[in-house]
Amino acid sequence: MPIDKHLAVEQFRRRFGEEPVWVVRAPGRVNLIGEHTDYNDGFVLPLAIDRAIWIALRPRADRRVYVYSADFEQQSDFSLDELVNQRAGWIEYIKGTAWSLQLAGQRLRGWEGVLLGDVPQGAGLSSSAALEIAAARAFAAASDLPWDPQAMALLAQKAENHWVGVQCGIMDQLISARGIAGHALLIDCRTLEIYPAPFPAGCAVVILDTVTRRGLVDSQYNQRRRQCEDTARLFGVRALRDITLEQLEQAADRLDHCTFRRARHVISENNRTLRAVEAMKRNDLDALGRLMDESHASLRDDFEVSSDALNTMVRCARQHPACYGARMTGAGFGGCAVAVIDAQAAEDFSAATAAAYKAETGLEPAVYVCQASDGASLA
Repeated sequence: MPIDKHLAVEQFRRRFGEEPVWVVRAPGRVNLIGEHTDYNDGFVLPLAIDRAIWIALRPRADRRVYVYSADFEQQSDFSLDELVNQRAGWIEYIKGTAWSLQLAGQRLRGWEGVLLGDVPQGAGLSSSAALEIAAARAFAAASDLPWDPQAMALLAQKAENHWVGVQCGIMDQLISARGIAGHALLIDCRTLEIYPAPFPAGCAVVILDTVTRRGLVDSQYNQRRRQCEDTARLFGVRALRDITLEQLEQAADRLDHCTFRRARHVISENNRTLRAVEAMKRNDLDALGRLMDESHASLRDDFEVSSDALNTMVRCARQHPACYGARMTGAGFGGCAVAVIDAQAAEDFSAATAAAYKAETGLEPAVYVCQASDGASLA
């Protein structure tokens, strides 16, 4: 059953016996191209998807927060005056968001609510960012705070970086907060400027979930970020965005092979992302598909964040004649791939790709055609 406002209200009514005062929604995201570029001050091209985290809530007279997760069938609570990181799973994303908001000087009020969603966890679709942005939207409603999507995205990112412990860039929180229906958003992760890119007519975006998972905190994600930052310092620049491929190649003899390949991915991926936007403007789906294919090869070979399951899924997708291009999406090490296809063949593509992947791996994938949605809102 699809998650929507009505289901969130029904779950709240079942738990508390009355109607919620507010219902908030924050979407997950899929990134078309521009992977591991966000924390290098680079460019990304994500879209907010039509899968989201929902919180139905009502205010409390005190400064306690009570949340029931309908997905986990667990209740958790905390005091806004005694925030302690207990590494207790999903509640820490809400607690961390409260910590970040209060650190920024916001006076928060308590609330109680029901949390539910349909963004797959650990799949590279930013379920954590969606939860942080939904929590920020809930605190803004309960505490009568103005909703500034960019400012809230930055505070949610701080929660992820310093409370949860994942050194992510700004992309996930920003697209969840600022998505535009029918568009991907080119985000300049240095200036936070956003350029909407409408989808070309006749194409569809398909998310291909390998049903393999990774934990970002325990993965090599933070290591990759450190490698990039160390290389930028070696060149005396703020971030890898400030280095050209020519400069990197000229310095190849000063770098070990691994460091060189990590930097080459980031620099070439920034170039591909900007070219992808131009391809979308020209309605050139063949060019967009080629850039996605090149991105996957770079993530697989230079940045080394793909996996056997992801490589298999991408190969299966590309075998279908309706596929313009496919690549892993998200931080990697498991999760999802994304494909751009001829929309008229979406049903056949989905069935054929799922069957081919299952035949090779024995795993039953989740495949769905997604729509670009608006960012976080009061539903």
